[in-house]
This record gives sequence, structure tokens and C-alpha cells, in this order.
Amino acid sequence: MTVTDAADRRLRRALLENIPDMAWLKDRDSRYLAVSATYLEALGVTETEVIGKRPDEVWPPEVAEVYLRTDRGVLKSGKRRRYEESRRDSSGELRWYETIKSPMRDDSGRIIGTVGISRDITRRKASEAELIASRAELRRLSGAEQRARESERARIARELHDELGQTLTAIKMQLVSMKTREPEPAEAVAARLDKLIGIVDRSVSDLRRIATELRPLILDELGLRAALEWLTQTVGEAAQLPISLEFEAAAPAFDPDASTAAFRIVQEALTNAVRHGAANRVQVRGRRRDGAFWVEVIDDGRGIDPSSTASGRLGLAGMRERARSVGGTIEILGAPGRGTTVTLRLPLSRGRPRGSRR
Repeated sequence: MTVTDAADRRLRRALLENIPDMAWLKDRDSRYLAVSATYLEALGVTETEVIGKRPDEVWPPEVAEVYLRTDRGVLKSGKRRRYEESRRDSSGELRWYETIKSPMRDDSGRIIGTVGISRDITRRKASEAELIASRAELRRLSGAEQRARESERARIARELHDELGQTLTAIKMQLVSMKTREPEPAEAVAARLDKLIGIVDRSVSDLRRIATELRPLILDELGLRAALEWLTQTVGEAAQLPISLEFEAAAPAFDPDASTAAFRIVQEALTNAVRHGAANRVQVRGRRRDGAFWVEVIDDGRGIDPSSTASGRLGLAGMRERARSVGGTIEILGAPGRGTTVTLRLPLSRGRPRGSRR
């Protein structure tokens, strides 16, 4: 080895030692001329065990085959090549790398080897996979929401037609009859009017019920606690199920978005407890803890299937998305035969000072 060769080697080593990623130089036969410390750490060997060797002498066959093939591609084309690869580390964990290989030329422009760098992108790949899964879930939720909206519109249309429509028709028939009929005694007219008033009263009740099912005005006028009192009482009476509510007296007055999210999450949890859980008893609790406000729905039903929480059943996925949309988190725990607990955590920053305008 000449003095110049020794100096060049020291220079290459100095350059590679300052690169945090895996980096290397190879000759035209894919023999290693220099490697970075990170490269040696990944291999778990010393420099003397790598220099002068080919990839198939230091890497597993399936990895070496990729490296030799891409080396040949760069040497043949004379162009830089960029690709992603995966391999398992010393602990057996699958990791992803972004690799760039370029031709290495001498002063005359002749290709004398390759230079490469490989960066660990495992975290980025995991984030990409999470983002793809999140987008798929959002698309699924969007489709389910659209179907639910259309179903709700159809239900409201039926109720308006079957109840209010028929009621208004009955009122019209009574009025037409009174108009065209021979004059009647005052007592008979009063009886007819009383009957019409009764029909109108029922119509008003039906209209209020339909409007309340769409969005309870009590949520906007009196806040989350009052709305949950109404909800637990209404669901409990309809399902003949004892539902207790323990809500901290000093609970914050949340902004409309947070209140709506909390109300709908509790509503969904109660629906699941009645419809799917076959619960005998349900508890709803609200309290401050650890700088946040926690709302729990606890039932003693058959318990949720753990796989349904993992696969993202639409109702559960919708609850998670509602919580996420207002900066909260939700946890759904259950075991067969041991009931289900839904826990919503809302940041206190979503609360408003009492007495502020709603």
C-alpha cells in the first residue's frame, strides 16, 4: 500500500465516521473498501471482518442477493439508485431502511465502484402505516355516518308522515265537518273543539319528542350534566333498566363541541349496554381527576368482545373519533361476563367559566 493509498483510506474513514447512517464504499466487484461505524454496529462485526469482503460473505443470502443486484444495476447504468428495503436486526425486529447507491468515478470519469448510504426509516414507515389505517377508518366512518344520516332522515320522514301527517289530516277533517255541518248546539261545538285541542296537544308532544331525539335543547340551555340526567332517565325508563348518575357538582361547563361529543358518547355507550350488553345495571360517573374531566359508563352486562375493540366496530370507532375531535381520549374495556367500562377523558381546557355565554 502506497503512502497515497494509506492517506486516501484514512480520509475515507474520517468521512464515514462522521456519518450517522450506514455508509460504505465498494469497488467494481462489490468488495467493501470502507464502511461507517453504524454499518459495523448493524452487522455486529469489526472493520477487518468486512473490508475486502463481498456482501455474500458478510450478510445473510437473501440480503446479500439484493445488495449485489442493486450494485450491478448502478454499475451498468451509471445512475444513482434509490430504494427501500427491510431486514431484521440482531434482536429479530423487522426494520425499514431507505438506501441510496451512486456510481463512484475516477478523475477520468470511469466508474470504479459504488458509494452508498442507508437510513433507518422504521418510525416513518410505522407512521405511514398508521396514517393509512386512520384514513381507511375515517372513510369507513364517513360512509357509515352517511348511511346513518339517511336512515335517520327516513325514520323522521316516516314519523312526520305517520304521526303528524295523520294528526293534521284528522284536524282538517274535523274542521271541514264543522264548516259544512248544520249548526249545532254550543255544547256539541265545545266538545268538538276540546277534541281538536287534545289532538293538537298530542301533535305538539310528538313534535317535541322528534326534535329532542335529534338534539336535546337541554344540552344547549342547561349544559352537559342536565342533559345526561335527562338521557339516563329517558333510557332507563324506556329499557326498564336502573341507571344511576353521579356527576360532580363542580363539573365544568364545556364548550358546545365538547358537550356534544360527551353526550353522544354516553348515549352510544348506554345504547350498547341495553342493546348488546343485556345489562342489569348501569352507572354513569363524571368527575375531575389528574387535570382532566373523566366520564365513565359502567355496565354489568355480558361484556364486550375484545376483538370488536381492535377491529373498530363502527359504534366504537365513532366514539373514539368523537373523543379525538375535541382533544379527548377514550378507553373501552370489557371481558366476557364481566361487563363493559367506557371511559372518556376530556381536557379541562375545553371547559368554560361558569356564567359565560353558551
